[in-house]
Amino acid sequence: MKPKYKRILLKLSGEALAGEKKTGLDYDIITKFGRSIEKCVEAGVEVGIVVGGGNFWRGRSSGAMDRTRADHIGMLATAMNALAVADGLENLGLEVRVQTAITMRQVAEPYIRNKAMRHFDKGRVVIFGCGTGNPFFSTDTAAALRAAEIEADIFFKGTMVDGVYDKDPHKYHDAVKFDTLSFNDIISKDLTVMDSTAAALCKDNNIPILVFNLENPDNIYDACMGKSVGTVVK
Repeated sequence: MKPKYKRILLKLSGEALAGEKKTGLDYDIITKFGRSIEKCVEAGVEVGIVVGGGNFWRGRSSGAMDRTRADHIGMLATAMNALAVADGLENLGLEVRVQTAITMRQVAEPYIRNKAMRHFDKGRVVIFGCGTGNPFFSTDTAAALRAAEIEADIFFKGTMVDGVYDKDPHKYHDAVKFDTLSFNDIISKDLTVMDSTAAALCKDNNIPILVFNLENPDNIYDACMGKSVGTVVK
């Protein structure tokens, strides 16, 4: 079976990497994600990954710390997650490279777009850490930026719900799920699927977004093969 996409950008939230523990890392969960990613690679899909850091750091939300410093700590949290995901994928036999937007040469490559493209050509998975390298930008925005830079066919946003709803389905039983949405819907309906900067980046660069549930790790592979999972924003 031929995959629907040649190259994807997958966003893994820190919360997803923590599993039921809600904090830290759940290596069993990382391995399950890895097996689904492995099937994508075997099918011929080139995979770039951006990781969040919420399983280690939520300092910004406290309002007690300087915003710039809080964001820098969050970037370091994503670097830890990037290394953990790389380890999980390598243990499955995949070739992986970690690139970070903040230079830390002893543990990862600096982010260089052309180098990342060469890694894809060689069948490697590339994991992007440290967000954009700048404060005041979320890892969703970093994922949208990397998706544009690497010319990804689609931005996969893995979440803990099975798509985009008109309101929080964990709080409201009558929440309605959307199968498809436009970027204008995201902005005009004030849907909290991602920040407006990330949505605008994808809109301007004509990159569709698929929002789907990571509680079933196989959704990553199923989405690559064109199966209907989650909500498509285009």
